[in-house]
Amino acid sequence: MRVAWAAVAGALGAGVLAWWLARDRSPGTDAGSGEVGEPAPPGAQRGQVLYRWRDANGVVQVTDVPPAGREYTVVDVAALERRNTIDPNPALEAGRGQ
Repeated sequence: MRVAWAAVAGALGAGVLAWWLARDRSPGTDAGSGEVGEPAPPGAQRGQVLYRWRDANGVVQVTDVPPAGREYTVVDVAALERRNTIDPNPALEAGRGQ
């Protein structure tokens, strides 16, 4: 009986691994790409936009809506998503396709 459960767990694990490796991880596939009132930094991808600002007590706040009447900075969410990744070399990728 334990062998049967091990086979079921193995098949389930293989299915999850296949899904994980086959999912679409290309940039710009996130939902929520609405228009923003200011231009995005160069190289930034459309997606979630966050704003960092300080409230009246000096506490740093991070929100998805820019504060009214306060200075704020736009958080580059795309840079956070790109960390610990290696972009492929286009020349090498073109050579593999032949």
